[in-house]
Amino acid sequence: MAGHSKWANIQHRKGRQDAARSKLFSKLSKEITVSAKMGDPDPEKNPRLRLAVKEAKQNSVPKDVIERAIKKSTAGDGDDYEEIRYEGYGPNGIAVIVEAMTDNKNRTASNVRSIFSKNGGNLGETGSVGFMFERKGEIIFPSEIGDEDTVMMAAIESGAEDVESSEDGHIIWCIDTNLSDVAAVLESELGESQSMKLVWKPNTTTELDLEGMQKLMKLVDALEDDDDVQRVTTNFEINDEVMSQISQ
Repeated sequence: MAGHSKWANIQHRKGRQDAARSKLFSKLSKEITVSAKMGDPDPEKNPRLRLAVKEAKQNSVPKDVIERAIKKSTAGDGDDYEEIRYEGYGPNGIAVIVEAMTDNKNRTASNVRSIFSKNGGNLGETGSVGFMFERKGEIIFPSEIGDEDTVMMAAIESGAEDVESSEDGHIIWCIDTNLSDVAAVLESELGESQSMKLVWKPNTTTELDLEGMQKLMKLVDALEDDDDVQRVTTNFEINDEVMSQISQ
């Protein structure tokens, strides 16, 4: 069970998503505001904003919250936000990419470094683990939309690159710049997706036992609790036995 595609599932099983609902809404709203400011406030004319709005809707962000976030961009809010990527290693040598959006680089860098240090990790230089990942588009469908062969055929027709099917659902990857087009074809064939976003997909993974996974979860949870951190990606992998123990 590869970590890059299963972290959300672990969080869901442990009730983490509900506990962090308001923080998630805040992060998604920030992404919408900045995306609208960087491009066009009309999602149909701004691919990045379109993805941000779709992710917000898929996470049950209310329509009025989304509309307010877009309006903030035209009011001048979000001007000073800067996107920064941090790279480092977590417990057991797990590669970690931290994507942040901040109006104070010194504050964010200090916080991220401290979180790594306090949770058995080390913050590295830019590029220290980035070579272990590829930027990809990721579309996720629920398992009930069809069997593996049905999804595979739809993925091939859409121009996707790879598919991973399990009892938890179907994960489809494509070239990052083709995400919107591939997703549109897939949704016309399979229905509404559960998730559609740009991700860092690891090209090499490290397997963890229960103790290692618990340490990594502590680090990732601490990073995600920071208001400036938008997304955390790792290259862990666990087997079904460890997954079942985590879910208890």
